Amino acid sequence: MITLGYKASAEQFTPRDLVEFAVHAEAAGFDSVMISDHFQPWSHSNGHAPFSFAVLAAMGERTSRMRLGTSVLTPTFRHHPAMVAQALGTLGAMYPGRIILGVGTGESLNEVPATGMHWPPFKERLGRLAEAIELIRRLWREERVDFAGEYYHTERATIYDRPETEVPIYIAAAGAAAARLAGRVGDGFICTSGKAPALYRETLLPNVAAGLQQAQRTRERLEYLIEMKVSFDTDRARALEDTRHWAALALSPEEKTGVEDPLEMERLAAALPTARAASRWIVSTDPEEQVEKIAGYVELGFTHLVFHAPGIDQKRFIDLYGTQVLPRLRKRFADD
Repeated sequence: MITLGYKASAEQFTPRDLVEFAVHAEAAGFDSVMISDHFQPWSHSNGHAPFSFAVLAAMGERTSRMRLGTSVLTPTFRHHPAMVAQALGTLGAMYPGRIILGVGTGESLNEVPATGMHWPPFKERLGRLAEAIELIRRLWREERVDFAGEYYHTERATIYDRPETEVPIYIAAAGAAAARLAGRVGDGFICTSGKAPALYRETLLPNVAAGLQQAQRTRERLEYLIEMKVSFDTDRARALEDTRHWAALALSPEEKTGVEDPLEMERLAAALPTARAASRWIVSTDPEEQVEKIAGYVELGFTHLVFHAPGIDQKRFIDLYGTQVLPRLRKRFADD
């Protein structure tokens, strides 16, 4: 059975909008809402960057059954892992069984402007992430935590409000090392759609499997979540144009590495042609075409699909997808 979620894009909408979208998505039949955690958005003009923990709490109050989580949060720089353990412990206690903590190694766009830090190489960022996960779990499981890691330290630390059932931690990966970490210690694995097929088949999924094997864990211990980039509308021209707001996603790593100013990111993205801006998205007016292209990811093994739509009219997307695509997906994969 697959889980069908909705991506609440904090970089694009106000906090109130995000909460209303979550309520609308629950009524339309979506199973989860994942919210991004940005300090700065991809685009300065009309950009937003609300505090994800506050928005998740409001979503929890306004919905009743959906799973709610971060996709993704960096618990290593502007968020100290002890604070993350406290925040997610509180959310887990308020909405038991409904909260997911999605984490990743981060991007300089979010961490450098808030801290003035020197952006470290990936090896250090991955080491910090692994240590942060260990500390967060110890704070959830133990009464008094003395932690002496390479990067983080606590003394007699206690989280007083935490859920009876521990909040699952999903680890995002765009490469082999983080994918292995997800397999070794994660409750879930997160990646995004629209990249070269070889990345999933030859790099990400094999390394998740290698991490599982290294830790002597079975595949059933892990949920495979993918953010599906979809632009679906009855008007194809509109569906194409909607992707322009997210043109930054089509920039290569070389083009955007080290870019820490939303104004500069916006300039780089604006220079891209529409065809390239749309290249990461499944752009279609046909619900069957959406299902066929999504099916390839399910066949790879992804079981939790979180749909990210680029357009400004999110309620229109939620209604269209909820009535035309979600039922078809559930019917097709009902026995999986």
